[in-house]
Amino acid sequence: MSLSRRAFLAASAAAVALPPALVAAESKPKKLVMIAGTPSHGPGDHEFNAGVLLLEKCLKDTKGLEVVVFKNGYPKDDSALDTADAILCYADGGAGHPLVREKRLERIGKLMAKGVGLMCAHYGVEVPKDLGGPEFRDWIGGYYEGGFSCNPMWKPEFTEFPSHPIANGVKPFSVRDEWYFNMRFRDDMKGVTPILSAKPSDTVRDGPYVYPKGPYKHIQEAKGRSEAMMWATERADGGRGVGFTGGHVHRNWGDDNYRKVVLNALLWVSKVEVPKDGVASTVTEDDLKANLDPKKK
Repeated sequence: MSLSRRAFLAASAAAVALPPALVAAESKPKKLVMIAGTPSHGPGDHEFNAGVLLLEKCLKDTKGLEVVVFKNGYPKDDSALDTADAILCYADGGAGHPLVREKRLERIGKLMAKGVGLMCAHYGVEVPKDLGGPEFRDWIGGYYEGGFSCNPMWKPEFTEFPSHPIANGVKPFSVRDEWYFNMRFRDDMKGVTPILSAKPSDTVRDGPYVYPKGPYKHIQEAKGRSEAMMWATERADGGRGVGFTGGHVHRNWGDDNYRKVVLNALLWVSKVEVPKDGVASTVTEDDLKANLDPKKK
């Protein structure tokens, strides 16, 4: 919240005796809870813990935002979610997705109904179509559906961006990653705004994909179509949702625009104003090497 708005609220409270609780609620920092998944890949890939800690470092000076990090999977004590304004889930998905295991869909659903924001990154956008699929379409606008979506390693060219706070200050970039596409979005993309879009080449559509190798006929038949690899939505319950399919290769956080669009999204989903030039941050080589998962023996 801007200083001018804070001053206005304070003046209004003095003039018309606004309830102190209202003024306090307006000035209280938004709370972003970031959940990092457990190690699952070799060094440098799916570095959920290191990735979340790096994002936390980049956001540490953001006014009006409190960040809480949970490493190595869904927290044993998840009471922090009760006061969260937004949640990031950057973890392995599928049937083992942290937000769908152990009947957590009901728990998360109650938070979504309160207007809590949700952002899922990389494998975290994938859930089984009969266990989380309908919910994720509602909560974040779409999800990765096995056998329908695909996951090739490729280098899309992101050259144009929508007029949306998440795109503030983001300049054209191209990074090789496991960019998923052909998400199972809401019908007619209702309420969904693509943020990062590009056209996969015919070679990319023809595979191989990471797993299963494919190719899928319906992916090949869509040659020439632009695909959304990051998107945003505003829900009827007042909450916001974001999906980001990149995030496989940890070193990619070193790209300024790749990092900026995600940092912008974390602010937006938390209902914190995104700077007009986007979130400024600097990442060093040491930062990229910090907090990596231990190498398997």
